[in-house]
Amino acid sequence: MYDEYRAIWDELIAPGADFEINTMSIRGNPTRIYANAPLTMRDLWLSSAQFGDQDYLVYKQERLTYSESHQQVANIATWLTNAGICQGDRVAIAMRNYPEWLLCYWAILSMGATVVGMNAWWTGPEMLYALEDSSPKALILDEERFTRIEPNLDQLGELTLVGVRELADNNNVTSWSELICGQHELNPVDIHPDSDACIFYTSGTTGRPKGAQLTHRGCVSNVWSLLFSAALQKVMGERSGALEPDAVAPPPASLVTTPLFHVTANNCVAHGTTMAGGKLIHMYKWDAGEALRLIEAEKVTAMSGVPVMAREVISHPAFSSTDTSSLISLGGGGAQLQPDLVDKIDKSVATAKANTGFGMTETCGIITAIGGDLFLDKPASCGPAMPCYETKIVDTKGTEVALGESGELLVRGAQVISGYLNRAEATAESIQDGWLKTGDVAKQDEHGFLYIVDRIKDMVLRGGENIYCAEVESALYEHSAIAECSVFGVSDDRLGEEVGVAIHLKEPHGVSADELRTHCRVLIASPKIPRYIWFLNDPLPRNASGKFLKRELRETLSLEKAR
Repeated sequence: MYDEYRAIWDELIAPGADFEINTMSIRGNPTRIYANAPLTMRDLWLSSAQFGDQDYLVYKQERLTYSESHQQVANIATWLTNAGICQGDRVAIAMRNYPEWLLCYWAILSMGATVVGMNAWWTGPEMLYALEDSSPKALILDEERFTRIEPNLDQLGELTLVGVRELADNNNVTSWSELICGQHELNPVDIHPDSDACIFYTSGTTGRPKGAQLTHRGCVSNVWSLLFSAALQKVMGERSGALEPDAVAPPPASLVTTPLFHVTANNCVAHGTTMAGGKLIHMYKWDAGEALRLIEAEKVTAMSGVPVMAREVISHPAFSSTDTSSLISLGGGGAQLQPDLVDKIDKSVATAKANTGFGMTETCGIITAIGGDLFLDKPASCGPAMPCYETKIVDTKGTEVALGESGELLVRGAQVISGYLNRAEATAESIQDGWLKTGDVAKQDEHGFLYIVDRIKDMVLRGGENIYCAEVESALYEHSAIAECSVFGVSDDRLGEEVGVAIHLKEPHGVSADELRTHCRVLIASPKIPRYIWFLNDPLPRNASGKFLKRELRETLSLEKAR
């Protein structure tokens, strides 16, 4: 199987093939690119106009076709231009997964401006930090986000506000209806492929999120990586006899289960589905029963989310009575798909194959992808790196390790971000000569498939959400009772990990776990608030260099004694 796999891979990337790989200099470094990919996200969006009256955005009883969406995108871009937004300016989006999210996204990118994706979990102070850091000229938001940021609006200067959905009109907020009215056309604009398409914030190792600068070339290359992975599986299926040769698949129908301010939903689900002329079915919030209803009603072909979502769908009481025969793929990213779940998906859904990918905000989406029979054969792997990447695995001295040995995974290619906004030092530390330090410990097998075995980053991965321990610790230290605290991940069957913290209090303070959670609630988003809190009578254990021994705490503290 693997000889055939490698032969097909080489055919797909050969000179003249659809996924031909070239090398060019980007930011002074040799970089692999897809020779036939569009240059910008505007080009990708404009190419979807061909799908006309096909459904594009679906939310509850609302439907927008591609034609209707293109008209609204042009109207939004025209309004923003008339409001003084120019090429290179930034516009922030802060809302749930409403259709307005993507309409604004495509409008902003198509006029050469940059989207700032605001995490919908953020508190007011977290929103304020990102807005001050990114300096957008406009903020498009829903009522819940407006309520959080309203006390801080006087700190944001002449920021244009646009409200969607339930947000009532007032003197400070422009109605959404003003943006979408009219019959306008997109103005021509020349966008450089390596300019910023969007700023997505990643949790910060020093207590503050960092704005990752995703470029047009990086985002488009991620779409091409997704298409390459699908093409590889298709050709393998045809040659094995599992698929009819040249069979035409229906347009995809993708269930949007995770937030659009993350690359998982935005770059890996929405971009690829748009490119293929498919429809995106939005959910107000995750619910496995509602997901099953939508799969049957909308003939969903792909559901991609964090692993717990696939597990909850196939174990739901309504699963056996729901028509899931439209599903072709089920899985996702944000965390490793457990090997048992790969097998359960294969046995539970006759028409669907499990799939997953490993990636980062810093790579505009996926680094690796795997699905189908390859995934069944290597269920612990996250797949091979996509063709636009060079990879190497190095030890603590930066020396490449032998095949099969573990070390930090480094990647270089078209999908790597240009840097972190306003963080030259962090950029220089993370990206050297074009090589991105992933912060993940990996190993590679003889077929080039990667396995993530550990994490270097001081981070909790909760249901696909990256939570940096330093950020939670910073919030806790703002409480006067805290003498020492150390945050770490606690294994959780449903979400992968939950946030835990060991605390040593100042004398003679007495504070409860719930009081500390209430304190955190106004400073950090709810997924970051510790579920498990241990109060220790003695100072926390440290190593010779003074760092807290997180591994020792994690291994010795009993869940029964957590508050």
